[in-house]
Amino acid sequence: MSSKKRSTGSNKLQGKPVGEASEEQEREPRREREALYETGRVLARSLDPETGAAEVCRICVEAFGLALAWLGRAESDGSVTPLAWFPPDHPYPAEVTVRWDDTPAGRGPSGTAIRSGIAQMCDDAMSDPRFASWHDTAARYGLRSSAALPLASRGRTFGALALYSPLPGFFTGERVALFQALAHQAAALLESARLLAETERRLSHITALRNIDSAITGSLDRRLTLRVLLDEATRELGVDAAAVLLYEPHSEELVLAAGRGFRRGVPEGLRLRLGEGLAGRAAELGRALALSETPQAQEILRDRLLEAEGFRDGFAAPMVAKGKLLGVLVTWNRGAAPRDGEWREFLEALASQAAIAIDNAGLYQDLEHANRGLRQAYDATILGWSRAVDLRDKETEGHSERVTELTLRLARFMGMDEEELVHVRRGALLHDVGKLGVPDAILLKPGPLTDEEWEVMRRHPQYAFEMLAPIDYLHPALDIPYCHHERWDGTGYPRGLVGEQIPLAARIFALADVWDALTSVRPYRPAWSTEKALAHIHEQASSHFDPRVVEAFCRLRDDEAGEVPSHRSASPEPD
Repeated sequence: MSSKKRSTGSNKLQGKPVGEASEEQEREPRREREALYETGRVLARSLDPETGAAEVCRICVEAFGLALAWLGRAESDGSVTPLAWFPPDHPYPAEVTVRWDDTPAGRGPSGTAIRSGIAQMCDDAMSDPRFASWHDTAARYGLRSSAALPLASRGRTFGALALYSPLPGFFTGERVALFQALAHQAAALLESARLLAETERRLSHITALRNIDSAITGSLDRRLTLRVLLDEATRELGVDAAAVLLYEPHSEELVLAAGRGFRRGVPEGLRLRLGEGLAGRAAELGRALALSETPQAQEILRDRLLEAEGFRDGFAAPMVAKGKLLGVLVTWNRGAAPRDGEWREFLEALASQAAIAIDNAGLYQDLEHANRGLRQAYDATILGWSRAVDLRDKETEGHSERVTELTLRLARFMGMDEEELVHVRRGALLHDVGKLGVPDAILLKPGPLTDEEWEVMRRHPQYAFEMLAPIDYLHPALDIPYCHHERWDGTGYPRGLVGEQIPLAARIFALADVWDALTSVRPYRPAWSTEKALAHIHEQASSHFDPRVVEAFCRLRDDEAGEVPSHRSASPEPD
């Protein structure tokens, strides 16, 4: 698409009679409002960051006659990755290099907007010194003025929306204010998508640990266990190759036992002394170690095997059980491999799992101990997600743990056994995990929600089901996240279940949820008294609540002599 053709949409008033121009000027604010509404509608129904980013770019170009719009994400290495641009066949984003660090490529409008968190306008790219690195490319495609708008959430800038016009001076104050509103909407989408992806990644990690756990408990074949370990490690950690080397105390050597991802085949008979190579160094030091953390990194990479495989980056974690070194789990990449603290912790967890399998695969007592520790880790992770959901919506902070405790007491009182209560606890803690799929613009909106926004909000039980259902380990805990907004009379959502069609755990949780909300302080009202809250609970029996659950709740209160607490910390209404 030529710059001449693209420019026609943005100079719509040229050559028109005065009357027509005036009508066009009157229509322009309406088009802008419609564009803002359309963007919000598109983002509200999309949780895919690439799709949402592409729609934002398209709307910017088509509604305002721009030549190009692209949306980029700031990476930890200082680079900026374009997520989408429009027109999709425009060559400019692929031909330029944009960074956000303090380098020549990071001092342009987009990099400066990310680094400073302040919108950057360029009235004429042909004369603006900030455009020096991109001047020729911009001129070739007729890009004369630009605006770079930071994308931020909770005080953290994580990207930019870059806009280009074929007209100099196009980005006036009014237009920039409108584009900033679009950028805020895009930022909310991307942040929600990031949180959703993070939750899905952690759930995937739990599944991987569970698969390894199943291999340990279901087989006495060490080779099978190591194969499962390496399959999960390469997939979940995103590495090119992985290997397990076992420690032989009598020779003080590490011997290769299993490998995955080696192009030339697993190097049979490989042996390393303590302190030799990356694995030997990690074993000698007794701690996880990245290749970049060793002074001998370049020497290690010159090893004939590693050179032949083309490896450039590695990480090793000792496998230790009962204070004894049993081996080393080592991973390799043929390119750079960004790692964060969560990645490192997960690799160390895999190494610990492997150590357990190798140490006492046939001793059920030790395996049961390992399983208990793993379940605690799972539950600690679930508790962490629950707190993350509460922290995302400040008004619900502490709500999940309080309502979980009350739900467990009431469920136990109604005869649920301890095995069932394990799943009730997990479901209660995760009851609002689906809200990670609700855009910030809706979840954190200070005023009343529109009908369309309520429609999005009411999807959170379905989002929770879609997030948790693929995780076999959490299947028994799905009842509460999926059904806690169903009502006894069938007027609830998402499925309109009636009476005992609603799982018992969800019926119990629904009452505990409302009780916690009523007896907690609101920004707009104090906590209700016990008497007022109890009257409301009785009033809602046979409509909102299962009357049998209401009766059990009242008897529980009598038995506990009024120990059900009225919480006085800030907390929201029933979620």
